[in-house]
Amino acid sequence: MTTLPGDPPGGRRAMAVWGIGVSVYFVAVIFRTSLGVAGLDAADRFHVNASALSTFSILQLLVYAGMQIPVGLLVDRLGTRKVLTIGVVLFTAGQLGFAFSPSYGMALASRALLGCGDAMTFISVLRLGTRWFPARRGPLVAQFAGLAGMAGNLVSTLVLARLLHGVGWTAAFAGSALAGVVVLVLLLLFLKDHPEGYEPEPFPHQGAAYVRRQIAASWREPGTRLGLWVHFTTQFPAMVFLLLWGLPFLVQAQGLSRATAGELLTLVVLSNMVVGLVYGQIIARHHAARLPLALGTVAATAVVWAATLAYPADRAPMWMLIVLCTVLGSCGPASMIGFDFARPANPAERQGTASGITNMGGFVASMTTLFAIGVLLDATGDNYTVAFSAVFVLQAVGVGQILRLRKRVARRERERLVASRVETVHVPA
Repeated sequence: MTTLPGDPPGGRRAMAVWGIGVSVYFVAVIFRTSLGVAGLDAADRFHVNASALSTFSILQLLVYAGMQIPVGLLVDRLGTRKVLTIGVVLFTAGQLGFAFSPSYGMALASRALLGCGDAMTFISVLRLGTRWFPARRGPLVAQFAGLAGMAGNLVSTLVLARLLHGVGWTAAFAGSALAGVVVLVLLLLFLKDHPEGYEPEPFPHQGAAYVRRQIAASWREPGTRLGLWVHFTTQFPAMVFLLLWGLPFLVQAQGLSRATAGELLTLVVLSNMVVGLVYGQIIARHHAARLPLALGTVAATAVVWAATLAYPADRAPMWMLIVLCTVLGSCGPASMIGFDFARPANPAERQGTASGITNMGGFVASMTTLFAIGVLLDATGDNYTVAFSAVFVLQAVGVGQILRLRKRVARRERERLVASRVETVHVPA
């Protein structure tokens, strides 16, 4: 396939620059998921129950989700480099603050700061990809970005967990914060917003009126709304598991050792990385596979969770937990499909805004589920079967919205395809 007119060329230079942006996201995910391996330690350190423990992740995700549209607007207006720089400073300060927090309140404030910086990374990396690579590479670029995030999760699960129990809370979290300093230096020295000769056309910014128009125009596109609901429905089961409740579920409800539970969390991450490569290749070759892959992932996740929670014995067998963690690994790649609906529905000047709206979906769902599980655990005396049933409620809501929007999106995409062919025919030689 030839490069489309006006598309960036890609190549080694693009890979190098984009790689710096991805490294920022990689570090952000290490910091974001660090609480997932430290949940039980945090409960002991700050003397809190399940509901208070879940507040750490809920607040972090609340800030993250609430920042998505503002960050999208900032990326569209300021460019990737400036927004990523702000993000690195904030999430590094948040991780460092969490290391030295003497109280629950200060630790909460640190996680909120971390969530604010983290919120500025993924949308920026997506925008960087659209500026440096041809549009046909979009699905693969998005999946590789997600893959880098999962690699960060893997580092958190394997390395940070060992540091935590080797050198202690303060040294582990403060030491990890040095990674933020490293990527900040790389970012400031080498990252460029776009290749030379591919500068975006300037467009006016008119304060609040401009912001309203950007958001309204993005939201009017059915592809943006479908992207949000695909992201909402697919991402949160794995996010909730990895971010906080997976380790307590495996240790307290399933009776596994921390080491074995850590290996299963690692399996989720490894599965995510493999499935991400597969999904990216499939979607790049067969655009119509987007929705079947997303809905198939939701169905598989629901079936395996139901089988695990409804298992008649007190504890599910190891093979079933392995299947559960393997299937949960497909949630992250499936959530990337949401961006493949939003991206073609919006012009270049709205890509950041549309990505921000889409990215809100999974994090709103994750935040809601984290809170529901914490409340249900306290209300039922740590009954994980009842608590994790909250997953099915949000999946049902999301699937209903996806089915409602799918025909409208398909019609709009056909209309855009016909219009682009007509424009091509009338372009003078």
